[in-house]
Amino acid sequence: MVVSRRGASAKASRTKFESESASKSCTRIVIGDCIAEMSKLPAGSVDLVFADPPYNLQLKGDLKRPDESHVDAVNDDWDKFSSFAAYDDFTRAWLLACRRAMKPSATLWVIGSYHNIFRVGAIMQDLGFWVLNDIVWRKTNPMPNFRGRRFTNAHETMIWAARDEKAKGYTFNYEALKAANEDVQARSDWLIPLCTGEERLKGNDGRKVHPTQKPEGLLARVLLSSSKPGDLVIDPFNGTGTTGAVAKRLGRRYIGFERDETYAAAAEARIAAVEPLPEATLAPFMTARDAPRVAFSELIERGMISPGTRLVDSKKRHGALVRADGAIMLGDKVGSIHRMGAVAQGSGACNGWTFWHVETKQGLKLIDELRAEIRSEMAAG
Repeated sequence: MVVSRRGASAKASRTKFESESASKSCTRIVIGDCIAEMSKLPAGSVDLVFADPPYNLQLKGDLKRPDESHVDAVNDDWDKFSSFAAYDDFTRAWLLACRRAMKPSATLWVIGSYHNIFRVGAIMQDLGFWVLNDIVWRKTNPMPNFRGRRFTNAHETMIWAARDEKAKGYTFNYEALKAANEDVQARSDWLIPLCTGEERLKGNDGRKVHPTQKPEGLLARVLLSSSKPGDLVIDPFNGTGTTGAVAKRLGRRYIGFERDETYAAAAEARIAAVEPLPEATLAPFMTARDAPRVAFSELIERGMISPGTRLVDSKKRHGALVRADGAIMLGDKVGSIHRMGAVAQGSGACNGWTFWHVETKQGLKLIDELRAEIRSEMAAG
């Protein structure tokens, strides 16, 4: 059976999204054709799109192992198209629906295999999307190539794109990703296992509810890299709700679109059981650039350092006197904590916050730790 995916009838019932999309805790699955239903979203309202569209695998009959046992592969009607042209038409339609709903600063992720990802990528570029990265999801436990006539398909590709070439302000949590990767830049090849074990949803018959359920670890990395708490995330092909489950856990708002009522029911039950993580664990990673500015004089004004205090470096080789006006004196030279730190080292520049220490009963304490205390108070207030 080959089905058409050109969208639902214009007479289809319409759903109101405005109030729900504004809610901080919105998590919803809409049953219906994604192209028609996404057209009901307010234009420019979505922060992030993750799409796992049909791959158009073009399987010609059942897939079997060498022992003739059946492989539970993707042979559902939703993955069948009459031609490449029909698939391209469908792809263009849902991408346009996504693009209309995206904020100017929003980004879109699309995952696929060699069967479809190149066609999807070309259409994305034709429509004006601007490709930021292609991510290779390397599977630690890929399905073998049972016929032994090709390489084992051990990866899938994700395209990450901005709404257009001139898009500015899109979210990329570079510093947080780097910090989680032992202070090394996050790479575009992600080694993550397939969805297995208790995470894999199964029916009463013990079979998979959905043949292409994605691992939550994959979606967590997507959402953590390119969205913020409170952002609205949508998934045009909700399936069993992996994106929604991860979005709820990470404090993002979510709307998923799904035609199959069985999949939607499984997803709703799954998402309902998810407990959001504590807000403190989801707070955006604050970089030095993002942190509120604190002048050295504020430490004096708050009584954290008194005029006349002696500042030293970590090895006490250099000492400077704190003046009442917020400058410091090193010998006969006067200047900022940064300038005097540079003079002490005979260098052109210095971060005075991480060079100078104040002596306490517990030992040396970086003046940067005092600045951090002020910033914490500012954030709490």
